[in-house]
Amino acid sequence: MLRGRDEECRAIRDLLDGAGGGALLLQGEPGSGRTALLGYAHRHAGDRTILAGTGLTDEAALPYAGLQRLLDPVRDRDGRLPAAQRRVLRRSLAGAGCPAGQRLTLSMAVLGLLAVAGRERPLLCTMDDVDLGDRPTAEVLAFVARRLRHLPVVVVLTGAVDTAPGGIPTRRLRPLDEHDSRAVLADRLPVPASDPVATTLGTVAAGNPQALVDLAEALSPAQCRGEEPLPDTPPPDGALGRGYRARLGRLPDDTRRLLLLAALGDRVDAATLVRAARATGTVIEALTPAEVTGLVRVEPHGVTFPQPLARAMVVATAPLAARRAGHLLLAALLDDSGHRLRRALHLAAAAEGPDPALATELEEAARGEGSPDARSTALHRAADLSGDRVRAAARLVSAAHHAWAAGRPHQARLLTQLLPTDTTDPAVTSRADLLRGEMELRCGRTPVALTALLAAAETAAGTAPDLAFQALLRAGEAVCFAGDQYRYADVERRARALCHAGAPAGTELVTAHLAGVAATLRGDHEAAGPTLRRAVVLADRLTGPDRTPAALTGAAVAALLVAEDGPAHRLADRAVGLARARGEVCALPRALELRAIAEYWLGRHEAAAETSREGLRIARSSGQATWAGVHRGMLAVLAAVRADREATLRLIRETGEEPAPDSRPDALTRWALAVLDLLDGRPEEAAARLAALARPGTGRGQVTVQVMATPYLVEAAAASAHRPAAVAALAVFDRWAHSTASPSRRALSARCHALLAPRGSTAAEEGFRAALRWHPPGAGAFERARTQFLFGRELRRSRRPRDARRHLHDARETFTRLGVTAWAEQAAAELRAAGESVGGPDPAAARLLTGQQLRVAQLVAGGATNREVADLMFLSTRTVDHHLRNIFHRLGIRSRTQLARVL
Repeated sequence: MLRGRDEECRAIRDLLDGAGGGALLLQGEPGSGRTALLGYAHRHAGDRTILAGTGLTDEAALPYAGLQRLLDPVRDRDGRLPAAQRRVLRRSLAGAGCPAGQRLTLSMAVLGLLAVAGRERPLLCTMDDVDLGDRPTAEVLAFVARRLRHLPVVVVLTGAVDTAPGGIPTRRLRPLDEHDSRAVLADRLPVPASDPVATTLGTVAAGNPQALVDLAEALSPAQCRGEEPLPDTPPPDGALGRGYRARLGRLPDDTRRLLLLAALGDRVDAATLVRAARATGTVIEALTPAEVTGLVRVEPHGVTFPQPLARAMVVATAPLAARRAGHLLLAALLDDSGHRLRRALHLAAAAEGPDPALATELEEAARGEGSPDARSTALHRAADLSGDRVRAAARLVSAAHHAWAAGRPHQARLLTQLLPTDTTDPAVTSRADLLRGEMELRCGRTPVALTALLAAAETAAGTAPDLAFQALLRAGEAVCFAGDQYRYADVERRARALCHAGAPAGTELVTAHLAGVAATLRGDHEAAGPTLRRAVVLADRLTGPDRTPAALTGAAVAALLVAEDGPAHRLADRAVGLARARGEVCALPRALELRAIAEYWLGRHEAAAETSREGLRIARSSGQATWAGVHRGMLAVLAAVRADREATLRLIRETGEEPAPDSRPDALTRWALAVLDLLDGRPEEAAARLAALARPGTGRGQVTVQVMATPYLVEAAAASAHRPAAVAALAVFDRWAHSTASPSRRALSARCHALLAPRGSTAAEEGFRAALRWHPPGAGAFERARTQFLFGRELRRSRRPRDARRHLHDARETFTRLGVTAWAEQAAAELRAAGESVGGPDPAAARLLTGQQLRVAQLVAGGATNREVADLMFLSTRTVDHHLRNIFHRLGIRSRTQLARVL
């Protein structure tokens, strides 16, 4: 199978199945699958005659050599051409060349020859690597490809990304995404690869299909299982490596030397490269042949490699001696100011044995500069060069920590496995346990994570209390993720035993966080509130090493638990920004989860979905499977709330195996399905799902998720056998809501009490009116509309249709503006039941536009600018532009005026 090339295969089939002729140019970097697509075309050619050729560098200096090989099977038909064309064609293909004044005649002769052959039997004409062969052939084929509309001839050409003759439909082969990369590996690996291994190999291959195939064929079963280190480049003796070696072998010696220096330098600036060229006895202009072939791009700020794998393959295919000499030369050219880490890394790459002084230099340089990835590499190499086993172990743990921060959990695990089993330094042991526990929490087995984290806290308690608090903070996360809230008291007890006067702000924040969360989980909101608010205040006082993404996310949790949604969003957003600035990929999924929850409570559902999509992408790319499940679950809830059934079920299917019972992804999935049940008129099923999210009195289940879902539980269970569970859940919600100063929480509480009150009673009406008073103006429009809808339904069922209509009209208008058409249709149905004549939704818009597109269309039709739409929907203007283009295309219109008429 050609993974990830469905669109290109479809374009080829469309050409081959068409009545007339046509052409297609496939652009891509080496290994992207150009030749495989030509093979696909040949297999699907049907009864067409196939003429196939390949551009050969060895014949690039021979004009029309490629054309001669391509046309050889049909040259005997040239007798049917006009005499002038026949003479020029024969002379050119015989090697006599073509005068400039007769090139048009030659091109027309080739076109005519293909037309003659095509009348006997339709033709498929392909030329692979057209840019590598002789230029005259490429020019003639481009001429022909532009003139095939009414001929039974299809031409498919392939070339590099900079091959772009005008007038030919072109498709650029993009890197494979993660799903298709994993599929390629699964097709080729001897045993199934673990998730971290597949993610790492996908990163190494950069989405290049041939690189994935070469890696898969070179891997051992132990590497597939993640028990041995993985290669950091595709194998130099694989098909891709051989192709690059041949390509580089055609360059002059000076060009290859400079190209290797540029690749070893990794963002080497132009001035340094000029000095390197001079040191090797050449000049920077020696890179010109590499520029011409598209391998590099020389710019004022330095040299870049446009093709993702080119840099790695230039280094991998170079001889060891050349690489070592290059590292030493670059180290000599880099001074200490601003380049200390890069200089030390070059020296380490050329080192031949233990060098304690260089190991110390690497360690010190890594403290002051570099990305987490570079620091990990430096510290790993420092461990190799160390003469002391204790220092080596400490450096290995630091290297693993930075690898984890960079989003490379597989590498971090392998580094921790290199630690000596007889390590006696408690600091090293506790740091290693903390790292293992955090990786297990984010990537896999939560029970294992909790055990490792508590062990790390125990080991570090006497020597490194700051590490102990970090371990306990993560242990609390593990308890909540798994739904074992009854164990949180033990975590908080351990933290209280470590407290001491005069602790730094970071430690004080963690202590307040743990104490506040523990009090919240046992329902003691009077004690929890001040403690959690203290954590929020402390977050603004963090400086220096105390100001970490983990501390800010802890404060964001505290803010959410006291319903301070704005500060929670601000703190989570700061954590995201800080993690990005430091390159700490590992911290992003958790910070983005909290930002999405804050956006949900603020009523910014579209913004929450964008945040969760980003969190899912980062969690998957960094191997954080557990947090990928959390973001999928949150996206499923948001899709269900928007009544997007297809997206909800797709996200749940993507979860694969059922998440662990009582875990957060499991609870979010159940909540999403319950919302769909409610929309479909199945309140009993919805109530059963939501009532099972947590089990009061046992400390098990997802209490916080059930609190968020309580309004849906009460709505579903108000008139069902699950009413007692709804009453119990509302009691928990009330105790929390009334301990906060949040108007939106009190509005939801009042709405829930109204739903549980007897139908038509004064208590029900007063509850709904109180809820409408509590809903904050200008925020949470969706929840306010839900209250208006439920109030209108209550009034209609109480035989007060006139009073019901106003609330139902307002609800329907808001739902329509928000693009949640299913809720709008429910409001319209209630209006019709209340005696109002309500037309159905616009058929074209309802059928052709998604909910979000319909909302954008209605705002634009109402006169809003793209910027105003973006602000109202919490989107970027680029996203609004994209939606508007799709709307125009789907509705077959071209202007905003036409859009207003259609709607």
